Amino acid sequence: MKVAFIGLGIMGMPMATNIAKKYDLIGYDIVKKETPFPFASSYEEAIKDRDVIISMVPKNEHMLALYEELSKYLKPGQICIDMSTISPDTNRTVAKKLEAMGVDLLDCPVVKSQPAAVKGELGIYVGGKEEVYHKVEEILQCMGKNIIYMGDHGAGNLMKILHNALVGEIQNGVNEILGLAKSCGLDLNQVVTAFSYGGAQNFYLDGKAKNIIAGEYPTAFSVANMNKDVHFAKEVADDMGKEVPSLRRVVIVYEQAMEKGLEKEDFSATYKIVNHEWSK
Repeated sequence: MKVAFIGLGIMGMPMATNIAKKYDLIGYDIVKKETPFPFASSYEEAIKDRDVIISMVPKNEHMLALYEELSKYLKPGQICIDMSTISPDTNRTVAKKLEAMGVDLLDCPVVKSQPAAVKGELGIYVGGKEEVYHKVEEILQCMGKNIIYMGDHGAGNLMKILHNALVGEIQNGVNEILGLAKSCGLDLNQVVTAFSYGGAQNFYLDGKAKNIIAGEYPTAFSVANMNKDVHFAKEVADDMGKEVPSLRRVVIVYEQAMEKGLEKEDFSATYKIVNHEWSK
């Protein structure tokens, strides 16, 4: 299969690079990049004669604009894989439009961060036609170690949104309790060790506590990105008429973090919001 990869950002570049080790791949980005594979001069050149087109863009509006442009050049029988984190409804809208053109679309958002992308060890959630997924499964395996088919169009995006909503809630709990422990006069390094002796130990405590204690927040996943995802989750809850109090609290925290200019910091920097240390 011949593959095109559009969107060569922090995640897209290593993902495309891993595919290029096994497949004939051409890349494209609106910003010219130095790449270890051919770089197209336009969308038309990127997807011409390609069997599979993969996209990775930041937001709903970018995905809609991209596929509006690509639809000018797509041909029946091509398969598109969008790996962006967008709303399920946006994915379904685009999928319906492409299906009328004879083009299949899968939503395949990823979990884990750039180091996993470099290693080809991402988690990938798949939505769309199951038979189409199996046609491109080996391409996805170039990028991901854990791949799960979730259901019809939008199901991959829905799973990603729920995943990140839970991450946001867990990190918020970590932030609150570490802040309380600090106010109680406990040594936070000892607190983290003590948590490891019981059931309170968790991935985000283990991974973020050191940075929180140091007051440094190198960005693995930004406040802006998590803000987007928890708002998507709130929209899902609202559509279902489901009250999720902890999620609503997290949404408020991220809105405040955005207002305080923390959007480019790691999402764990919301510790400063929860504990009123945003100006420090």
